[in-house]
Amino acid sequence: MTHLWVRAEQRENEERVGLTPEGCAALIAAGIRVTVEQSSVRAIPIDGYRDAGAEIAPENSWPQAPEDAIIFGLKELPEDGTPLHHRHIMFGHAYKGQPAGQDLLRRFRAGGGALYDLEYLVTEEGRRVAAFGYWAGFAGAAVTLMTWAAQQRGGICGPVGVYAGRDALVSSLAQEMDATGAARPRAIVIGALGRVGTGASDLCEAVGVTVTRWDMAETAHGGPFPEVLEHEVFLNCILAQPGCPVFVPADAKTAPRRLTAIGDIACDPTSDFSPIKVYDRTTTWEKPALRVHDDPVLDVMAIDNLPSMLPEESSQDYAAQLLPSLLTLGDLDGGVWGRAKATFDENIARV
Repeated sequence: MTHLWVRAEQRENEERVGLTPEGCAALIAAGIRVTVEQSSVRAIPIDGYRDAGAEIAPENSWPQAPEDAIIFGLKELPEDGTPLHHRHIMFGHAYKGQPAGQDLLRRFRAGGGALYDLEYLVTEEGRRVAAFGYWAGFAGAAVTLMTWAAQQRGGICGPVGVYAGRDALVSSLAQEMDATGAARPRAIVIGALGRVGTGASDLCEAVGVTVTRWDMAETAHGGPFPEVLEHEVFLNCILAQPGCPVFVPADAKTAPRRLTAIGDIACDPTSDFSPIKVYDRTTTWEKPALRVHDDPVLDVMAIDNLPSMLPEESSQDYAAQLLPSLLTLGDLDGGVWGRAKATFDENIARV
C-alpha cells in the first residue's frame, strides 16, 4: 500500500500544509495510507486529519518513518547534513545552482533517497500542476508596499506576521499607506499574466496602487528595461531560469531612478539566473527589507515563504490543486511523478 507521511514543517514562520483533512479522506478512500504528524504551528488543526482517518505521529518523527513511506512537506529540511534515505516531496530549491540545494542533493545521494520537487511536478506540456503563486504574489506585493510606506516615514520596514485573512491584510496595509500622507506609488509587475503576477496586481489594485502589467511580450527584446526604474515599486513575478533577462542590473543602485522598493517575489537571489542583481540574499519576517543603497534609498523585499502570511487560505488553495496528483502516487514511475523523478536523476548525476 502506498504510504504518504505528512511531516510537520520545521521552518520558522511556516504554518502551511499541502494536504487538507478533506484531501486526506480522499486519499484514504483511494487506498492510500496517510500518516500526519502533530504540529505546534500548522494552520489546520490535527483533529480534522484524525477524523478523516489518518494515523497521527509525533511532531518531527519522519526520520523514523517506515522506509517505504513517502515524506511530504513544503519547505526545506533542517540543514544537519544527515543522509536522506526516504522519498521526499517538497520544494527543494536544488536545481538552479543554489549552494544549499547542492548540499541537499548530496544528502540524497548519500542516503539513496529521492526528491520529487513540487516545483517540477508538471504536465506533459511543462505546466506546473500546483503552485502557491497567487498568494505569494498577493502577500509579496503587500510587504513591498509596507517597505515603501516605511521609506515615506524615513525608516525601514519592520517585522511582519500572519494575518487572519485577505481582508485583514488589505485593511491593515491601506491604513498604513494612508498614514504616510503620500500619494500612492506606481508599481510595475513583470510576469503579470501568471499566478504570482495576478496576485500581486490584485493586491495593488485593492489598495489603490496603479499597476503597469508586463509579461513575455514586453520583455522579449531582452533588455535593458529603463521603464522599471521609472516606477516607485517593482514586483518581480518571474522565476529565475536560463535565458531570463536582467530587469534590475547592479548599476541600478546609483542610476537615476524613481524606483525605491523592489519586491523579488520569485525570490531566488543565489541562482545564477536571478534577474535582479542588486542583492544576494533572502530577507526574513523579522527583517523584511534589505537596504542595498542609501542615497537615493533602495530596499529589496525577498521573503521566500510569503504565502504563509495567509496560511489557511494559501493551504486550501494549493492542496486543492495538488490533490489530483497525490491520488496518482501509486504510480511513481509515470505521469507527474515520473517526470519529477527524471529531473531529480538528471541533477543528482551532476553533483
